[in-house]
Amino acid sequence: MKNLKTLILFVILITCCVTHVRSDGSDHRYKDGDIVPLYANKVGPFHNPSETYRYFDLPFCFPDHAKEKKEALGEVLNGDRLISAPYELKFKDDKDSTSVCNKKLTKEDVKKFRSAVEKDYYFQMYYDDLPIWGFIGKVDKEGKSDPSDFKYYLYKHIVFEILYNKDRVVEINARMDPHSVVDVTEDTEVDVEFMYTVKWKETDTPFEKRMDKYSMSSSLPHHLEIHWFSIINSCVTVLLLTGFLATILMRVLKNDFVKYAQDEEAADDQEETGWKYIHGDVFRYPKYKSLFAGALGSGTQLFTLTIFIFMLALVGVFYPYNRGALFTALVVIYALTSGIAGYTATSFYHQLEGSNWAEFQAPCRTTKYPREIPSLPWYRSTIPQMAMAGFLPFSAIYIELYYIFASVWGHRIYTIYSILFIVFIILLIVTAFITVALTYFQLAAEDHEWWWRSFLCGGSTGLFIYAYCLYYYYARSDMSGFMQTSFFFGYMACICYGFFLMLGTVGFRASLLFVRHIYRPEGGDAVMLRMVMGKDL
Repeated sequence: MKNLKTLILFVILITCCVTHVRSDGSDHRYKDGDIVPLYANKVGPFHNPSETYRYFDLPFCFPDHAKEKKEALGEVLNGDRLISAPYELKFKDDKDSTSVCNKKLTKEDVKKFRSAVEKDYYFQMYYDDLPIWGFIGKVDKEGKSDPSDFKYYLYKHIVFEILYNKDRVVEINARMDPHSVVDVTEDTEVDVEFMYTVKWKETDTPFEKRMDKYSMSSSLPHHLEIHWFSIINSCVTVLLLTGFLATILMRVLKNDFVKYAQDEEAADDQEETGWKYIHGDVFRYPKYKSLFAGALGSGTQLFTLTIFIFMLALVGVFYPYNRGALFTALVVIYALTSGIAGYTATSFYHQLEGSNWAEFQAPCRTTKYPREIPSLPWYRSTIPQMAMAGFLPFSAIYIELYYIFASVWGHRIYTIYSILFIVFIILLIVTAFITVALTYFQLAAEDHEWWWRSFLCGGSTGLFIYAYCLYYYYARSDMSGFMQTSFFFGYMACICYGFFLMLGTVGFRASLLFVRHIYRPEGGDAVMLRMVMGKDL
């Protein structure tokens, strides 16, 4: 009961930490003529989502009284840089072609804008915590094949269309006037007048549903069909693997047990073979115990972190454009669960060393000297086994991976956390099953060094995910440039390493349960007990 209360308190604490941060602390209710906060956030190449810059790094009109918004931890990690925008959008106050400023663009300013237009720069703003996007210019390529003949135009007139319901803002859209542009093709000084228009319209959409339009894209029928196909594909993989493993447990192991239980004298005279032959070595502690314990501790922490993140996602904390909520949750939960990593690693290491804490409870004794591992075919070595172990779990999740990548490294919105959680559970099941199956085959080949092998096989899915990164970068995205490339492959290396540790821990724990089960003294009668305890010890 005490542990349950602690867990509930822990979840409440995390939920409070990732509470939505409002732009001005108001209740989003306004009177006619009230100033509604509008913040300019960032600009950057549309195809390189991680490459963003401050809005006023480009020479736009700078407001007279610019005010930077105080940002939360998650917003800082997300790269948000909110500052007062030069546009004044008062509640229910229409404006038509209002001037923001008249500005003389220098040659350097023109060069900056032309470079931004060439790279498809977009801007992002927030109006009453609602996101706004728009492109800053366009490239005229019509009838031209030589890039040197392209014309570059900067938009100078933005039109805001705002929907309201009584005293609340419900929706905002921004579009650029395609006829109000300035030519920035040549490096010459240009006089430009930036303008904006504001149009207010009433709507019946309730305030509580104003974020629904951003999450509906991932719930469209054709997208849901793909998600469900992903789940069906994963379930088929699980069923096939479950049947395969059940065959091993129910036929092979059962035959072994029956064979040795039928005639005690026959068992005495028969030479032990297969996994029974190495009962005195199977629980021999692995090499590099401290590193192994540390990997298990980190993997357990990351598994706990993932479960808590899913809990918050399923209760609706990470709704679209809740700025920085996910990053805040990741940092806070990772810090609070660090004790889990330390406890798990230290506990496991002490069990292996047998000092102070309880010793590792092996179901059978270990011989003083290890048996020699017989020569095995190349496909039974570590690398081929890892390839086999990682392929099946990856095949169960690869369809869903595209949507995750398109959300993290693109502009797609992902909100179907329930389906993602189902896929995650399937991933854990497949990882556990395939690792157990490969561990059995390893023991049947009289190879008793299964500790590290089971961890590496379980975590090998992380290597397949990183290989998918190469495919996604070159075949499914338009990312380019050193900054975006280094961000993508650098961060994905960290994420895939986390998956490696987490799934490696799952694989080892499943294999440990399996090995304990088949070598337990209670698994058979007195003959089985003598067999697993060893007559030669």
